[in-house]
Amino acid sequence: MPILKEFEIEFDPDAVKKPLVVVGTKRAVPYWEKGQHAHRKPSFLLNLRGMITCEADDGVWVVPPHSALWIPAGKVHSSRMSGNIECYVVFLDPGLITRQPRSCATLSASPLLRELVLRSAEAPADAPFFDADFRILAVLLDELDAAQDVKLSLPMPKSAALRNLADMLLRQPADRATLTQWAARIGLSERTLSRSLLNETGMSFGQWRHQLHVVLALQRLGDGETVQNVAIDLGYESASSFVTMFRKTVGKPPARYLMDQTSSHSEGRTS
Repeated sequence: MPILKEFEIEFDPDAVKKPLVVVGTKRAVPYWEKGQHAHRKPSFLLNLRGMITCEADDGVWVVPPHSALWIPAGKVHSSRMSGNIECYVVFLDPGLITRQPRSCATLSASPLLRELVLRSAEAPADAPFFDADFRILAVLLDELDAAQDVKLSLPMPKSAALRNLADMLLRQPADRATLTQWAARIGLSERTLSRSLLNETGMSFGQWRHQLHVVLALQRLGDGETVQNVAIDLGYESASSFVTMFRKTVGKPPARYLMDQTSSHSEGRTS
């Protein structure tokens, strides 16, 4: 497996004629970004350490440690990484995927899926594919098919006015302006803003802003920032009000969410 210790090293998985190719990297980086790109092969990124964010035209996806990101074939996207990174990207032959999703998705990564990726990563990209490798591939595809979408994405609107709204909120997430105030800023009526945002993202304005805060919070909490600092920077009056929002949106408070992610990884490695 190519271990890309320097992210600038170019590796073209599309040129490798194998049903399964795994690329990994281990490196501490304060911040790294790869601009827009796409591959002929569908892929999924398994993140073991650090924080990774992916952005495409239709959304932003956060990939906390011990989660995975599905990236469809041909999907143009950009990636950002920070922290003590350890991640693996699995490229699959397009013919292996019968139900091709149209968009990216943050997935749960079972302990078995993680072990299968790590096992596959031991083989160099140019090594022949043996019968044992095909058996591993078959189980890996089953585990990938069973992986659950953990809904750590921020759907992005398409229209120019709403994309302007999204860009402003991404730059200033602590801005607590009301729906009426935001509508005036982008030149829409309150009713039109609400209806258009629901049509384009499937969320109300309040739901969309909460999801934005969850995505941004997980990025920063994964980098080691405190809940208190994240809450203040996102415009909440207190850490408790931020935790309440996070729990209602994700189903768990942030500390429990990150702890559960870590413990599930540890159980898989020690079982």
